Amino acid sequence: MNLDELQSKKYISVETYKKSGEAIQTPVWFFIANGQVHVVTRSKTGKIKRLRNSPKVRIAECTIRGKIIGRWKSGTATILDSTQTKEMVGIRDKKYGFAARVAKFFTSGKGELVVFSVSLDGMDAA
Repeated sequence: MNLDELQSKKYISVETYKKSGEAIQTPVWFFIANGQVHVVTRSKTGKIKRLRNSPKVRIAECTIRGKIIGRWKSGTATILDSTQTKEMVGIRDKKYGFAARVAKFFTSGKGELVVFSVSLDGMDAA
């Protein structure tokens, strides 16, 4: 699956790693921009804590409940700065609409909005 095909999907599972090496899978919304997969989350979530320890990730298409329905792809995550985050949140909001505004409200206690991008190993942007 290339990034154009992935863009039309609604959920991916992001696998991040604890210091012990234990893998944690989390279903998330995502979008494609600038040839990378992007995820909006909050600064106090476990995903961000784990990404600060190790930028290595795997992603796969999944259901809302996290059941994997696609193939895993490995990559490297980068946490974006506040200027990039603001731009990327706008792109996410266009894809998910009203549901994104609701999610912002209900997750506000988990810190500031933050975006991480995933560069997939060996995947073309086309």
